[in-house]
Amino acid sequence: MYLLPAIDLLDGRAVRLAKGDYHAVTVYNDDPAYQAQLFEEAGATWLHVVDLDGAKSGNPDNLEVVRASLKVEVGGGVRSLEAADRLLDAGATRVILGTALVRDPDFAQAAMEKFGPDALVAGIDAKAGEAAVAGWTEGSGVAAADLARRMAALGYEHLVYTDIARDGM
Repeated sequence: MYLLPAIDLLDGRAVRLAKGDYHAVTVYNDDPAYQAQLFEEAGATWLHVVDLDGAKSGNPDNLEVVRASLKVEVGGGVRSLEAADRLLDAGATRVILGTALVRDPDFAQAAMEKFGPDALVAGIDAKAGEAAVAGWTEGSGVAAADLARRMAALGYEHLVYTDIARDGM
């Protein structure tokens, strides 16, 4: 296990949501790329990035932090092979899949077949043990532990787990 500093992107800024609440936002830096640079200067070699705008819309568009010189794993709204390709082409080392793991198991398998386990992360965000989807705004009816087991069976070797009730606290 290793720890990665994280940047959540919302409206082009580095933020943190309190318990996944989009109305309880703390802005940490108006310049996410500069925040990534600060993490690197502090000794980080990896960066975890979540595009909160993309997570809600299903379209990851915040690519500026992906271009950092750190190894970057990025997610939020990655629901197609084309979106994953775009992020990897922009410089991401790994792409985090979340909502799509629950809503589109065929996509989860196709992504594994196309990109392999080194390029993918199973992102499991949970409220009271249930996987949340659509930028943490909806429950899925799927137990987070069951989802983790299913993804391991598909070949996913990297997992990022967030307990939404504790996130940002």
